[in-house]
Amino acid sequence: MLRSAAALGLTNAALARAVGLSESTVSRMASGTRQLDVGSKPAELAALVIRVYRSLDALVGNSDRHRRLWMDSYNRAFNAAPREAIATAEGLARIVAYLDGARALS
Repeated sequence: MLRSAAALGLTNAALARAVGLSESTVSRMASGTRQLDVGSKPAELAALVIRVYRSLDALVGNSDRHRRLWMDSYNRAFNAAPREAIATAEGLARIVAYLDGARALS
């Protein structure tokens, strides 16, 4: 989750909002002193963050530049930039569905 978030250009604060944790909990996870509880809501949302990374990475050909550009660009499907939409569980789920659809077309 942490590597996927970093590759997407998400800060610890943005990742914390996306998965429903405090920023300090995410920092403890980064230092290795805390882990997600299997089966918890944050773990489920973390899996979606990883799916966003994997789907987007497949679409942009492992390009950091294109991945971050997509995250920062306004998208009418979300009525926001994906970086902003990912802050809510609903937005995160919409991004996953959008990317799954885009991958199906390619």
